[in-house]
Amino acid sequence: MSKSIGLAQIIRHDDGSASGVWGVHALRSAFQPIYAFQSGRLLVTAFEGLIRPFRGTEAVPPGIFFAAVEGIERLHVETLTRTLHLLNAAVFLPKEASIFINFDPSVFLDSSISEHALRDMRQVLNETGIDPRRIVCEVTEKKPASEEALFEFVRALKGSGLRIAVDDFGSDDSDIKRIRDIKPDIVKFDAHWISRLMESGAGFALLKEMVANFEDKGIRTVFEGLEESWQLQLAERSGASMVQGFVLALPEIVPANFSHFEPVAPEAAGDHRTELLPAGVADAVAVRAPRSSRSFGKRTVHE
Repeated sequence: MSKSIGLAQIIRHDDGSASGVWGVHALRSAFQPIYAFQSGRLLVTAFEGLIRPFRGTEAVPPGIFFAAVEGIERLHVETLTRTLHLLNAAVFLPKEASIFINFDPSVFLDSSISEHALRDMRQVLNETGIDPRRIVCEVTEKKPASEEALFEFVRALKGSGLRIAVDDFGSDDSDIKRIRDIKPDIVKFDAHWISRLMESGAGFALLKEMVANFEDKGIRTVFEGLEESWQLQLAERSGASMVQGFVLALPEIVPANFSHFEPVAPEAAGDHRTELLPAGVADAVAVRAPRSSRSFGKRTVHE
């Protein structure tokens, strides 16, 4: 079948959802909520679009699927997945929630690709009626094919009213220079990296300092990939703006009712105190003695 993007690769279903077809794979949108710390509560402020490939009825890990997509086809697949996320977000997500969608900088070879990508975005936003200000374009920390083309594209996105996030900060390809050049609205910290920093007092102190530096510049921060309640405690104490991870909610595949993602209130965690925290970290953070440490409720949402 043709690999060009078009309606032939998008299937509209009676339940309002949209799915895609790429070769032998069916592609479906999933959304994971992102929570913000506000006045002692965690409130859903955004959702990240994540692709879920299937071969027949068998789920295919996204990493395996994308690893098999090569060359210019990667650009087409990325365009298709973003289109699916926006079509589904317009139907299923709360109208006030922000929508995080991914852009792979390695596909931006020249300015013509940037122009086509922006044109496609505008067309889908116009069709769905989504306010561009709700969109957060995540630029992953992969090395771009052309820094100039990437920066030009980012400028065009900002000019169209969309916000920019740098994803996976702290991963192997991280570059603080790119942060300075892109001037993003949001920085998402790499899950494995922040987990390692949280395991020691010195690491947590460094994490707090980096968060403060970003926040002082007006750049909001997201800790993603959190899986344990003690990580949520440290995320709050670090000053991070937002959090995301399985400890709060798993991604849900559309069609789904996303209105049930209500605010999460801090709950008494019993007599946990500082033994919830890794050795060395408890002494580096301010413990609310004599009150018990706080933990947050965990949702068990399954695909």
